[in-house]
Amino acid sequence: MKTFKGLDVALKVFTGIMLAISLVLTFTVSDYYIFDKFNQYNPLFIICQWIKKSGLLLLPLAAFLKKKSCADIAKYLLPVFVIISMFTYGDFFDITMLTDAASPAEKVYAHINEFIPKDAHMLLFFLESGFMLGACALLFVRYGFKVEWKSFGFLPVAVLAVTPLDIFENFYNENLFDNRSPEFVGDSFLLFKSFTVWHLLVLAILVAFTVGCYYFLRKKSKEKQNEYLAAMAVILLIQYHSKDSVVMGDGYNVYYTVFACIPLFICNIGVYVACLSVFLKKRVLYSISFFVHAAGALTVFAYFGDKISNYGIFCGYSILYFCLTHCLLFTLSVMPTALGHYKFRPKDAIIPLIYYCAVIVVAAVASAVVTSASMGFTYDGYTLQDGEWLYPNYAFTQKNPLPIPEPVLNVKIWKCDMNIAYLIILYAVYVGLFYAMNGGYYAFLAIRKRVLGRRAPAALPETAEPAGLAEAEAEAALSDEAEKEDEE
Repeated sequence: MKTFKGLDVALKVFTGIMLAISLVLTFTVSDYYIFDKFNQYNPLFIICQWIKKSGLLLLPLAAFLKKKSCADIAKYLLPVFVIISMFTYGDFFDITMLTDAASPAEKVYAHINEFIPKDAHMLLFFLESGFMLGACALLFVRYGFKVEWKSFGFLPVAVLAVTPLDIFENFYNENLFDNRSPEFVGDSFLLFKSFTVWHLLVLAILVAFTVGCYYFLRKKSKEKQNEYLAAMAVILLIQYHSKDSVVMGDGYNVYYTVFACIPLFICNIGVYVACLSVFLKKRVLYSISFFVHAAGALTVFAYFGDKISNYGIFCGYSILYFCLTHCLLFTLSVMPTALGHYKFRPKDAIIPLIYYCAVIVVAAVASAVVTSASMGFTYDGYTLQDGEWLYPNYAFTQKNPLPIPEPVLNVKIWKCDMNIAYLIILYAVYVGLFYAMNGGYYAFLAIRKRVLGRRAPAALPETAEPAGLAEAEAEAALSDEAEKEDEE
């Protein structure tokens, strides 16, 4: 037993270090830049890098949740692709945006983004590979060479879950693009615009995915439910951090510098809060996810903005990333409550309201600081000019996403004017949306109780609650008691 305990600890340490290194590597241009360029880089190396991404899902589930099926796949699959990648990288580490064809401003942005030197990049790459191989070796020691072949049925799911979403751009007709930028030449039915068939499709997928997850999980044990939610959280983190590299390479949405990767957009913070709520199972995290981030994720599906067509077609990276991550965020925010792991109470809104106020303030200050600092960004004798300065617009604090005028009450933050009146209105509007969604939640519970009550057998007393609701409330009560014990 002591031997197994020591192996489990070592496996967690190796996996944790590997995950930390892989996170740093997402802040290199090349990490995801290669996936939409099969015709420019070694396809074998690209495939190896894709399979290695699945290790970021398989190894945490094997190490921290002790999923033997994931261990079986990881220990036999990953070493092959890791070793091949270490000998087929080619000019992977030489990828740079600092080209002669770049404009002076683009060179400034590239200089900012490429803050990890080539030598450090190579060191991190081989360290990640080494710790991944070490974790796989520990799995052999922990579980032996025997394997259940049915475990490999999970392999396609794991590989699909971590698919680099820019990989589909290999199949685009380049004539649609202006120099392979996200902007299209002319118009196309494939362009993603608000209130089109693609918008309706995304909304349908959001509903279908959330409802499907609920019905898939509701009859499983609480332990199994937590395992599936944890796997979804890991997938969300992997896909979320893919954006870091894409932003610094091809650009994502309207952003193209590492400053856009600072997690102060409200849904970016929500990714961490929702995932931590699943991992740590704390009431305060559940309440913030459910009250703030579920509504936040839902509102962006209602209106994508008036320039969304500039971000690509429905299967372009910007759209796929945005929809997938926000769909997972919404599901992870509401599923613990839907499954009865946590019961939201009106008083639980207090901390989320304070939290959201703090987010608005920090995001506003950070937005102004980044913009002010960018006014002095220089490279090779060129300083960014007006129109080239960075406006990250964290949490919509710099620019109103809706074409609606607002009163002006400016406060100077370094070199920028911040409209305090707009920030107050922004906070009030979102608080209204939070309460509206919360009201919808209670309305849903009331309707469900009434419908299920009518269907209940005649033998049940009139005061009896529906079985599903009673079970959910019982589990929530247990969760409350556990939380009180933690606080004590």
